[in-house]
Amino acid sequence: MKTGVLAIIQILTFLKSRLFYQKSCFHHHPSNPAVYASFSLQLWGIKQLINMRNGIIIPCYNEANRLKFDEFTAFIQSNNEYSLCFVNDGSKDETLNQLNAFQKTNPARIYIYDMPQNGGKAEAVRCGSNWMLENTDVQNIGFLDADLATGFADYTMLNDTLIKEDKKMVIGSRKLEEENNIDRSLFRSLASNIIGFMIKMIVGLQIKDTQCGAKVFNRTTAQYVFNQSFKSRWLFDVEMFIRMKRLYAGATMNHISEVAISEWEEVEGSHITLKDSMKFPIQLLEIAFVYNILPKVEMVSNILGMMNPARILADN
Repeated sequence: MKTGVLAIIQILTFLKSRLFYQKSCFHHHPSNPAVYASFSLQLWGIKQLINMRNGIIIPCYNEANRLKFDEFTAFIQSNNEYSLCFVNDGSKDETLNQLNAFQKTNPARIYIYDMPQNGGKAEAVRCGSNWMLENTDVQNIGFLDADLATGFADYTMLNDTLIKEDKKMVIGSRKLEEENNIDRSLFRSLASNIIGFMIKMIVGLQIKDTQCGAKVFNRTTAQYVFNQSFKSRWLFDVEMFIRMKRLYAGATMNHISEVAISEWEEVEGSHITLKDSMKFPIQLLEIAFVYNILPKVEMVSNILGMMNPARILADN
């Protein structure tokens, strides 16, 4: 009896989300017929979609030569509880056409969110996550790089950890176990260590690898973390941890689990250039100012404003 009631509630919740979904699609994607095609098929796939409780965001910018559709297909076919949302981040090559063609192979499990202009990885992940949170019933949501530098096997391990340990956020780590198969260039390893030290000083959490491109959140946490735009296009992971601290305060690390990934491969064609890397220290300082210093300055300013004699007299 209890199971039947829960099933009815799930169906009603799903139908409600579909109605909002149709409205939001017209607002965000008036020219994307692929979205409407998936809508018509999703309605008769209610039972199947209710079980798809895990969503993966895959940001894509000029990835036409790097998308591993065979691996995407194999994963979808063998994991019925997952759905994929590819975010086209204003690509100038054939990425969007390839994604639209791929979606037709499984419209009920594959979504395409098209951003006409390039907004950077941070905004692509944020927009894709918010779209899935608003228009599907996923309970856990995370993201992977389009080149699958971190693969699906490791991602599902992170997702399983989130569920089994009842965590709010689970992150992949390339630094927990040195013996794992982690393939990185000397330059990127050195740069990572330097940036990592700065990040630890800013974030103030005992996390070894903040920048691994595989993270998963439960629904409530994701709604908070992705609510507002990020300040940085590439270092938004740092902002995620700062937002986690704001949400969970002193108990933050009780809600986060860092899990060693078994493999990570540095794939050629990265969109982060040497010039971008040289800007990272400045961007980190900007993040530190916006999140850690500016709020304190504003608080002091407000206190001083309240102590202003002219204001006190005016209030009286």
